[in-house]
Parts: sequence; structure tokens; C-alpha cells
Amino acid sequence: MKQKHFFTFLLLLFCSACTHAQNKPPQTLVIDGAALARNKKLVKAGDTEKKNAVAQLRRNADEIISAGKLYSVMHKGINPPSGNKHDYMSQAPYFWPDTTKPNGLPYISKDGQRNPEIDTITDKAELVALENDVEQLSLAYYFTKEEKYAAYAARLIKTWFIDTATMQKPNLNYGQGIPGVNTGRNFGIIETRWLSKITDGAVLLRGSSSWTKADHAALQQWFAAFLNWLQQHPYGKEEAATKNNHGTYYDAQVMDFALFTGQTALAKAQVEVTKQRIASQVRPDGSQPRELARTKSWDYVNMNLLGLCLNARLADHVKADLWHYETATGSSIRKCIDWVMPYYKKEKPWVEKQIKKIEYGESVTLLKMAAAAYGATVYDETAKAIDPGEYNSFINQLIF
Repeated sequence: MKQKHFFTFLLLLFCSACTHAQNKPPQTLVIDGAALARNKKLVKAGDTEKKNAVAQLRRNADEIISAGKLYSVMHKGINPPSGNKHDYMSQAPYFWPDTTKPNGLPYISKDGQRNPEIDTITDKAELVALENDVEQLSLAYYFTKEEKYAAYAARLIKTWFIDTATMQKPNLNYGQGIPGVNTGRNFGIIETRWLSKITDGAVLLRGSSSWTKADHAALQQWFAAFLNWLQQHPYGKEEAATKNNHGTYYDAQVMDFALFTGQTALAKAQVEVTKQRIASQVRPDGSQPRELARTKSWDYVNMNLLGLCLNARLADHVKADLWHYETATGSSIRKCIDWVMPYYKKEKPWVEKQIKKIEYGESVTLLKMAAAAYGATVYDETAKAIDPGEYNSFINQLIF
């Protein structure tokens, strides 16, 4: 009888351990794993909003699978200068043919004016689609544990990063080239700023039968090689030296990829670089002079501020607090947020140059991140007020 009770005790202990493992927050890097775990509990508890968000997520994920699209750098219709389609390639978006020249070369800059010609090179558009599809499929797997979502997410990731016939080489040698000027530039590195959706997606797929330890190790190997390129190639070094949003997102990529590949010391060292970035980019009043000087000043102020929030979120993983960091002159991320708040609240009109309509997608994201980091409901309330649709999107319902 005692033996029977002992085995019952062991069974209960095992079940308890399994439940704890299942409820443990995923170790995502940009997405808050604790928020995901809380929302998953709410779904199980019958929360209407969260259940509806998961239902929409499943519908989208099912559509992605039904469409059957796979993305690859091999799909572009032209060869990069290397002659190897495995090399990522794109064209500088704000450069146009010079109409005073018979052949239009060299192209000339028109800041903020996007040349639709860039769409003829498909790598960038396919990368964006890949990132968004993997994000939704991996979240669908996390919230439902239905293997079909993990299977298709894994197939997408392996097609772009792992399979030798279709993979991108881990470099951006030909990113944002300017016809008649160069074949690539450091500024192309901004185009991989949302690869965090791939690294977080891979973390969410762990434990799936479709995403093996070997698959995960192969993806880590790709990111380690890409991280090495970022640090060693002249374009990477030039991007690291930039003083605007390009530098901010360079830091975020280095931190994210370092954490994903287990290089914690490198991630921690990059936090110190970001502290210098705050000092050089943000005035003590919280304004961002380099972004305000652009023809789409609203877009770039918000874009750079979101990048600083991403850096702060990633720094949390190495126990570094960028959210509350303040430079010797008083510049900080929070002052940067508070500088924009009167414009979010419509207390002040935006008078800086802005050649396109003001939008709030990135504003909602950074405000929700700030609300969580500072425990300040005013940021969350403002996010909801400026764009209720974006605020209540199914993705935001599940990741915040």
C-alpha cells in the first residue's frame, strides 16, 4: 500500500513539473514572454478579448498555410553584382534617375520620396512578408499547440536561412545600392531590423516536432555568421558609426543576434554603446534633432524612439536598465517619450517637415512597451486614443 502511495506521489510530482514547464514563459527576446504566458492563461480562462484575438490569429495563420507561399532570395529576376542570387540585394529607396542625364545616371537623392522602381528587386518585400508570416505562425503554434502552424513556420525559416538551394548568404553586401554610384551601402542594414521576428519565432517553435534541435542550431549558426559580418564588414562598421536611427537599429540587431546565439557578453557590451547613442541622439529635453531634420520627421522620430525601446527591452535580458538610464546631461529614453506625448495627445500641432500623412502604428507599439516598462497607464491610454484599431489588433492583444 505504501509503495502504491509512493508511485502516486511520483506521478503527481511529474504532472506538476510538466504543468510548470508548460506554463513557464517562453524565452523570447523582443516579445515579452511573461506577457505571452499571461495571455495564454487568460485564453484558457475564457477571456473574450483574448479568445477572439487567438481566433483571428488562427484565421490568418490558416490563410498563410493555404496560400502556400515560400520566400527566397532566389526569386529575384536579376543577379546581384556577385552573380550569385543567394546574396541579398536591394536598391536605395530615396534615389531617382537624374532627368538631366541621358541615361539617368548617377541617381540623385530625394529624401523621403520612395522610388517605386525599388520593387523590381523582390528580396526586401519577400523578407518583410517572411518575417510577418513567421511571427503569426509561431504565435499561432504557441497559443494553440497545433503542429500545422509550427510545421509551416519551420518550412519558411528553413527555406530562407538553412536549405542550401534557397538560403540567403549571411551578408548584406548589396543592400540599398545606388545605380551609377555603388552596388551596396551600409544603409542597407536597416532592412534586417525586424529579423527579431525570426529569432523570437524560432524560440516559440522550440519543443515542436517540426523544429528540431538541429534546425535551431543551424539557424543560430546563420545568425552568428551574420552577426560576425555586421561587426567585421566595412558596411557594418560604417553603420555602427552612424548617429541617427541607423545606429540605433544596428545596436538592436547586434544585441538580439548576440542573445539568440548565446553571446551574452557581446550583448552586454552593446548596451554601453547604446548609452552613448542616447547621449549623441537625444537632447536633454527629449527631442531628436537628427530625426527632426528629415523630410518625414514624424516618421523618423517615432521610428528611432521605437528602436531605443527595442534596445531597452533587449538590455533587460542582461540585467541592464536602459529604460531608466540618464546621461550626464539629462538625456533619456523616457524624456524622449515624454517629449512626443503632447503631440500624441493633440495638445500641440506637429510643425516640423512631414511630406506624408502622420500615422501612429509605431507610436502605439512604443507606447505599449513604455507602459509595461514604466508601469505608466498614461502611455497605454494614449496608445489606445491615437489609434484604437492598431491598439486592439489581434497581435497587440496577444503580445502585450
